[in-house]
Amino acid sequence: MNDHSAAVSDADRDVVVHAYPLYEMRRMRAATSPRRLADHGEAPAGQRWCNVFAHTRELLAPGRSRVVTPNNDTLYSTAWLHVDEPLVIDVPDTQGRYYVLGLLDFFTNPFAHLGTRCTGNAARAFVLTPPGWQGDLPAQLQAPGCQVPCPTPWVWIIGRILVDGEHDLAGAHAVQDGLKVRRLSDWMAGRPPRPACFDPDCDPTAPPTASHFAHQVRAALAQNPTPPDTGGVPSSALAAVGLDPASPAPEGRTLDRLTRALREALDMLRATETGERTAEGWILPPQVQGSFGSDHRTRALVALKYIGMLESAEAYYPMAWQDEDGQPLTGRRVYALRFAPGATPPVDAFWSITLYDARDYMLVANPIGRYAIGDRTEGLAWAADGSLTIHIAHQAPDDPHARANWLPAPAGDFYLCLRAYIPRPALLEGRWRPPALRVIGEAEETADLPTAMEPLA
Repeated sequence: MNDHSAAVSDADRDVVVHAYPLYEMRRMRAATSPRRLADHGEAPAGQRWCNVFAHTRELLAPGRSRVVTPNNDTLYSTAWLHVDEPLVIDVPDTQGRYYVLGLLDFFTNPFAHLGTRCTGNAARAFVLTPPGWQGDLPAQLQAPGCQVPCPTPWVWIIGRILVDGEHDLAGAHAVQDGLKVRRLSDWMAGRPPRPACFDPDCDPTAPPTASHFAHQVRAALAQNPTPPDTGGVPSSALAAVGLDPASPAPEGRTLDRLTRALREALDMLRATETGERTAEGWILPPQVQGSFGSDHRTRALVALKYIGMLESAEAYYPMAWQDEDGQPLTGRRVYALRFAPGATPPVDAFWSITLYDARDYMLVANPIGRYAIGDRTEGLAWAADGSLTIHIAHQAPDDPHARANWLPAPAGDFYLCLRAYIPRPALLEGRWRPPALRVIGEAEETADLPTAMEPLA
């Protein structure tokens, strides 16, 4: 009889934590790489397209998202790249429009950012080179910042392009249409893009059993050796739980050992709060740089709950689940979020506050179609002293100034995400923090709905 109650060693659990982001990247690659392209048709049976951008053409709204806590400020353009040879990324002139292409290696390190903050808004080309690549590049790709060395052969690009509402979609679409991926040889010869096919070898809906987890991690490690600065674990530790691709797949006692380690690692990650809770009731996310280094736990937490996160210098996302008294945010109450004069979020790009239903972590349908409010929201009512108060309630405020600054809430529980793009040092260093949510009233009528829960993904 298998002993499922045996103690799990810290070493086994830590190996699973180290490997978990690889599992999530295999899942996400299978779930988000396109099956069909307009110019190339369906990929062969069981395969997907890579080395090509896929675009979201509408702002996410209720019912339009498959991911939790969706962004309502930007369009997404994504690409899974197999960088087994140099690939050239062409970007157009964005005419001053904010954009970023965040590049993740297969261990989820956000190792490069192409766009407004780091490389500007002018049209240019970048060449992504495989790990350890040595070769000559044409003169036009030798300017500083053009070459982007990739830590792993597989790379995920998650691009975000700012949109100032539905009327601004055409301009963002033009930026999307200008994003191209080509092999270096095709780029030099002026040939059009040639997407490639691959077998994802993963059912992204399958439960995370030990066998499924082991298959995905072993395959990921076989294709993506651990980058030197990512703090790998010894092959003997991987082999002990059946995760070393050079060792036999886990069976029998090894599979039982992995099952226990996986269960304990997931329980630990799900129960861990990802960030610092402020006195004002906000949760500040972990500070993410270009690599998590040997901080395996933070890497795994981000992979589980916020996969695809940009480095903090590009975007920072404080979240609020509670008011100033530590009570869950709910449509049963009316809240005021007041920014003192000159004390709105300090950013060099833009900021917004988006509201989500706590039951499904999605945007909330409302009568004015407003899912976020921020520095680009038209018609905000600023006080005479220069302060800005956002009113958060299920019902529209009677006062016209409060109604201009209304962020509609559901009848039940909700949470907020403050998105700060290109945050200034005051925010990242903790010298500026989001103000507390102050209860200023009770709703007239609200439904009795479930209370908030911490999201698990």
